[in-house]
Amino acid sequence: MNGVNLTLRVLHHGEKHLARKLTAVAERHRAEPEIHHVALDLAGCSREHAQRLSDTADRHGLDLRDFAGTPLLSALGEKTAETMVHRPDPALLLLRDLRELHLDAAENSVHWEMLAQVAQATKDDELLGLASSCHPATLRQMRWTNTMIKVLAPQVLTSL
Repeated sequence: MNGVNLTLRVLHHGEKHLARKLTAVAERHRAEPEIHHVALDLAGCSREHAQRLSDTADRHGLDLRDFAGTPLLSALGEKTAETMVHRPDPALLLLRDLRELHLDAAENSVHWEMLAQVAQATKDDELLGLASSCHPATLRQMRWTNTMIKVLAPQVLTSL
């Protein structure tokens, strides 16, 4: 497997993972309309990115449609969170969720940048176009999570 295919695979997995997490956060915080609606909108962006990555990977001889699997640690973390008897305060849970979403989006952003750089180096206009059109939405995901953390952290953390 070459570096481009590896980057496509990792980024595809990252976008699918982020879409699932954004959807879960939207459902968990349904009572917060801004969180619910924006998270669902941003999840749609990640789903679209995953589909476009899959289409591009096909043209590179890589099949991502059947690539499934959540890293073991992530799966264990999700199961642990589901079985927790003591549920944290909803506001603290929201801050944690926003932090995790931000970190996941930041990881995807780094991979989009890597894909753009390799596309430039190899003069692959298709890959460069993909990265150039998708990366801004990932940056939007990061800006939203960062803004929500800035708004919520002071009120949540001072009320403990």
